[in-house]
Amino acid sequence: MAETSSWGRLPPFKKAPLPPMPGMLRALGPGVIFMALAQGSGELIFWPYTIAKYGLSFLFLLIPACLLQFPVIYEIGRYTLLTGESIFQGFIRLNRKFAFFLWILLTLSFLWFGAFAAAGGTSIAALTDFPAGWSRREQTLFWAYFTMALFLIAILLSKVIYQLIETFMWGVAIFTLVGLIWASANAEVLQVLPAFLKGLIIPEWPMPRPWDPADATKLLTAVTFAGLGGFWTLFYSYWLRDKGAGMAHYAGRLTGPITGKPEAIPDAGALPGNDEGLAHVKPWHRFMFWDIGIGVIGNMFTTLLTCLLAYALLFPKGLLPQGYEIAVVQSRFFEVSWGWWGKTLFLIVAAAFLSDTWLATVDAVSRTHADCVYGFFPGSRHIPYRKWYLIFLLLLTLVTGVTVQMNEPGTLILISAVIGFLGTVIYSVALILLNHVYLPRHLPSAAKPGRLSLLLMLISCTAYFGLAALYVLTLLKAI
Repeated sequence: MAETSSWGRLPPFKKAPLPPMPGMLRALGPGVIFMALAQGSGELIFWPYTIAKYGLSFLFLLIPACLLQFPVIYEIGRYTLLTGESIFQGFIRLNRKFAFFLWILLTLSFLWFGAFAAAGGTSIAALTDFPAGWSRREQTLFWAYFTMALFLIAILLSKVIYQLIETFMWGVAIFTLVGLIWASANAEVLQVLPAFLKGLIIPEWPMPRPWDPADATKLLTAVTFAGLGGFWTLFYSYWLRDKGAGMAHYAGRLTGPITGKPEAIPDAGALPGNDEGLAHVKPWHRFMFWDIGIGVIGNMFTTLLTCLLAYALLFPKGLLPQGYEIAVVQSRFFEVSWGWWGKTLFLIVAAAFLSDTWLATVDAVSRTHADCVYGFFPGSRHIPYRKWYLIFLLLLTLVTGVTVQMNEPGTLILISAVIGFLGTVIYSVALILLNHVYLPRHLPSAAKPGRLSLLLMLISCTAYFGLAALYVLTLLKAI
């Protein structure tokens, strides 16, 4: 068997001109998905929990935690922009055994992401109290299954799946941002704003409540997932690819299995050659800067708003978002400003931006699995890429439908987060090797990364290793 068709061997890169960037507004979109998807964990659950329990003791970590992700996301996007391939194809080219291990870790991490649909279900259950006579857990699971089924049907009926995801996420992101700004304009919230702003720089000490070692995982999750974090961050590559950014212009777009017309997914990526297309490198990098900036800064701003609301309205009363009320206690945010209507509106918003996590994740994880099957097992290419996507889409729906029964949403999300954090520490180093050692050998000089991007990645990697060490030490002390 030829080397290019053996296990984990991808075909050689092709050469093609780097296409010009369309208008900035037309190109933006992946960063908005990033922003809306991030609202499902750090913003609504773990940061409000941390602030509600410990006040401003850990708030100073929020902005650095968000900014740490920028270099990582940029490197993920850089690979897809310059090759048209997904980031996992890049990891396979770097080292197939390492990529296979990372794929297994990702698979384990996403066995429990149905918990986000369940977390959204806590809002709908509180809003409707339906089905009547059922316990809150039973109502939550009913709505979790309902939203899974609804989103699955939407994907199957989509002509272009990425367009469905981007359009829905634009709506969720804008609606959430406007709603949180309105809620934060309440006098009770504005009264604590000076102390809150001070807490962004100077931590509150001593802590208003004794530290509970059991919260170490929650704090790690809050810091690591201040944006997306974990394996979710890798999905930026897939959104860029379907958006057609840079060399991904030559890749096909994934269409809905029922109504969409199939488009070919190329077997190999394409590299920019020494031609006039290299003049477009800087505009494409400028686009990524702004697109990722929307995701990171937008997410940071909305997280700050939920923390402000938690400090003003939950901390004084000791109310914590957890269990099967994980999205319910924050309805106080809107209830203070708008009364019963505000509470109702917030529960609808919370249901949307928790459940949309399942929608975007089931799509991205299905793409990743289909991608890896194509990359690792050449014989699988006899089956169209879209069929593999459909197989994994249905399988993941079934698996998450089972695992969501295993525990309350917060616990399941934490399990996924810890595995994802381990993945972050590992693949951050791989990104440096991929983009700053392997890929430059194949690129013209105008497309090679600079030293500043390498320095920023080293800072992020060092920080993630430091977080991992602190987490392990905290666990050891608790034993």
